[in-house]
Amino acid sequence: MTFVNAGTLGAAPGRRDELVAHLTRANAALADVGCLAYEVGVNDEEPDTVFVVEIWESAQAHRDSLALPQVQESIAAARPLLSGQFGGFRFDVVGSPLRP
Repeated sequence: MTFVNAGTLGAAPGRRDELVAHLTRANAALADVGCLAYEVGVNDEEPDTVFVVEIWESAQAHRDSLALPQVQESIAAARPLLSGQFGGFRFDVVGSPLRP
């Protein structure tokens, strides 16, 4: 079942664009493990927040991705760019009007 992880990452003051650049670096390993989409966005009304929507083949694929060395390295490299404020939600997709 398709799984969505959507959330917000608080960026350290003045480091939002650096965090966006980090999060949008190409990472083919994500697709290899089952990531269907990984979208990063900003809203200038929230200058220290980055929005991320991840769509995965399954919740297990998402969990498996967290064990990948490339993902662990990316998380470690992102930590200095984060304020520690996080938000979001996760859910299993049950349908869509865009596909059968």
